[in-house]
Amino acid sequence: MRYVRMPIEVESPEEYGYARIRNNLSESSVADRKLSDLGLAVPDLTLLYGEHRGRERLRSLIAAQGEGIGRDDVLVTTGAAGALFIVATSLLGARDHLVVVRPNYATNLETPRAIGCATTHVDLRFEDGFRIDLDRIAASFTPATKLLSVTCPHNPTGVMCSEAELRALAELAHRHGCYLLVDETYRDLSLDGALPLAASLGDHVIGVASLSKAFGVPGIRLGWVVTTNATLQETFLAAKEQIGICGSVIDEWIGERIMENRAAILDPVLAEMRRRRKRVADWIANEELLEWVPPAGGVVCFPRMRDLPPGGTDAFYRRLLDVHGTYVGPGHWFEMPDTCFRLGYGWPTAAELEAGLDAISRALRG
Repeated sequence: MRYVRMPIEVESPEEYGYARIRNNLSESSVADRKLSDLGLAVPDLTLLYGEHRGRERLRSLIAAQGEGIGRDDVLVTTGAAGALFIVATSLLGARDHLVVVRPNYATNLETPRAIGCATTHVDLRFEDGFRIDLDRIAASFTPATKLLSVTCPHNPTGVMCSEAELRALAELAHRHGCYLLVDETYRDLSLDGALPLAASLGDHVIGVASLSKAFGVPGIRLGWVVTTNATLQETFLAAKEQIGICGSVIDEWIGERIMENRAAILDPVLAEMRRRRKRVADWIANEELLEWVPPAGGVVCFPRMRDLPPGGTDAFYRRLLDVHGTYVGPGHWFEMPDTCFRLGYGWPTAAELEAGLDAISRALRG
């Protein structure tokens, strides 16, 4: 394994310094919550080694989101990042081949590189509405292909595939004798209706998600891997045990309380995110220097500049931050041109979102 820091982490707001940013439109989640926001106070827990698979009740609550999924099909991990690391290092080696639909979450690109496996990137195209091209994916398979990796809802575009497309991906992977990995971290933020839990589509399908994005609790580092394949689960458990044995007792207690109140927490969030998506849509419609593909899930979108701004893209991003105090995620975070940027509309306050949108329009003009 050869580790290289990813641009999205090197240039993250927490590394860059929050004091420099007034309007943070780079985040990919809803606003961070305090324990008191959730009505929680951590009890006097015994700080023992927890269940290696994760708390039984927590796994049951996660499993309840999918048809035909049981608690033993769920492995609790250290965030979705930990889940993705476990999947990649368990399934891929230097002699294997990965097909990854790009842009994609950075870990889905960088960890396979560190492993040294051969990778074919199937790039989504703005001109195609970032829709999945099943023919191009099918043409990318080789006899060595071990894994097909996609995100849905998509990060950073917010685009969702249809249920028919998701099932077609599962069938395509099955036909080629490989696994399908679906990073469905934004599934709880599907603004126009959620797709089936990926793992319910076959025992060769692996779903990964977390509480970070939709519930605003990235600080508890709680995610999971779901698959009905018992052999895979045993392998993933072995990886987790060798990395960290078990999860945090405190994190899993908090996660369990959140999942018990899942609907009460999510319903107002979804209503607010639909309002914010409409606000961003209105802004884009009146901003002649930008174009976009409207998002259907998550709290991010991926606008594209129609022309280079004065001084080029580097000057734009410097101007946006240094003059206007506003931060977005440049395209290179996702191995895309910097004429595109990820705009997160769920994390800032409504006032900061308004100020940030105005700042982008100003910075585009020099």
